[in-house]
Amino acid sequence: MTKHLTQAQVAHFRQHGYVYPMRGVSAEEALGYRRIIEAYETASGRDVNETLKIKGHLALPAIVELARRPAILDAVEDLIGPDILLFGASIFAKNGRDPRYVSWHQDSTYFGLTPHEEVTVWLALTPANAVNGVLRVLPGSHAGPDLRHVETHAKDNMLAKGQTLVGIDEALAVEMPLSPGEFSMHHERTAHSSLPNRSDDRRIGFAFFYVPAHVRSSSGRRRATLVRGTDRFGHWDADTLPEYDCDPRAMSELAQTWGKYKDGEVRQAADMVARQAG
Repeated sequence: MTKHLTQAQVAHFRQHGYVYPMRGVSAEEALGYRRIIEAYETASGRDVNETLKIKGHLALPAIVELARRPAILDAVEDLIGPDILLFGASIFAKNGRDPRYVSWHQDSTYFGLTPHEEVTVWLALTPANAVNGVLRVLPGSHAGPDLRHVETHAKDNMLAKGQTLVGIDEALAVEMPLSPGEFSMHHERTAHSSLPNRSDDRRIGFAFFYVPAHVRSSSGRRRATLVRGTDRFGHWDADTLPEYDCDPRAMSELAQTWGKYKDGEVRQAADMVARQAG
């Protein structure tokens, strides 16, 4: 018996590596979360794509709350079971007429998890469609091994290293359009990408990265948040969750994690903390 997904949706995910659309929050609530994020952006004076990455939920209690929404966790539970850890979250916000894009990639190459059972929830806070840079997937790509990436560090690529898969057939791409408050789900080995935003408004989505509690970090001990069920394994230390917006303790952890993921430079992470403190 599933909680949110139909049996057909579960079967589709198992076979193709993705499923959509599901309702996570109402359109009105999605707008409210957009306003919270944009208020944070205005207060920080920085593009949210520079700060709300990898551990983006640590900046704002509202984002932690969003990651714990029952409708979202019910769908995640239908795929990975009742004991769920949130090990990360990243915003993807493209401005109107924005040349930035996300190249074809597999998260499994960079997430450092074993076994490969992570599921990403991509929640739309604005419409996501063919005009403004909707998320695209390559069906069935989750079934094989990690594919070969090259790290381009291209200027308009929104990925930290510009990591790009080689030899993708664009004709096989499937778009996953969403209305505000809806979400899609894809396996960490499912190749995905998005094109630039050709509309006049922003396209904003938040990606939440969930794993069953038995999954380990293959790159040293790291942190995560138990969002449902029980952690009987203890593979992860607990995140430093924010008690209020821009809680310095949580922001320090966010900055250190993003800095290490992006380029391994403590200097970059420390610089972000300094900016937030100022």
